[in-house]
Amino acid sequence: MKRQAAIARKTRETAIQLKLSLDGSGATKLRTGLPFFEHMLDVCCRQALFDLEIRATGDTKVDDHHLVEDLGIALGDALAKALGDKAGLRRYGSGAAPLDEALVRASLDLSGRPYLAWGLAFRQKRVKDFDLELLEEFARAFCDRARLTLHLELAAGKNDHHVAEAGFKALGLALRQACEIDPRRKGAVASTKGTLNK
Repeated sequence: MKRQAAIARKTRETAIQLKLSLDGSGATKLRTGLPFFEHMLDVCCRQALFDLEIRATGDTKVDDHHLVEDLGIALGDALAKALGDKAGLRRYGSGAAPLDEALVRASLDLSGRPYLAWGLAFRQKRVKDFDLELLEEFARAFCDRARLTLHLELAAGKNDHHVAEAGFKALGLALRQACEIDPRRKGAVASTKGTLNK
């Protein structure tokens, strides 16, 4: 069974078409008009081995906020749809990614309970023309819609680009682990409740 999903989301502020495959090779085709953010999504997918295609536009003449947040919503919806009933999944995932002086740890639970503990801190407001505050807004929307718990911890880092990239790589590693099928579970859901969707 293919674990994939397609999401179309259109509001007065944004228009998004997104395709996600969990059992891919890390290939991406991203057209959002946000080069730095596309770079973050790309490094995440390369570590998760997710294939991701996005065509998106938004009212970026006003601000990038609506588009980045709505991309978090769409990607979270796609992950939830692709995972289905979460039968046989490992459920938990963690990863630590260094990038030069930066080190970020990610811990993730496909719990059905949305929660984000954002521990990344940046020295500047922007990398080039991208507002770094929007990375937290994306992560929160993603966690809410995918219904997962995510902790991101900054262990070290001075360069904002390195911190952000290490964070998204660590997220990718945690997603890859949590979304893997554990053959020892023999199709059972990794929960005493018998479900991870309620």
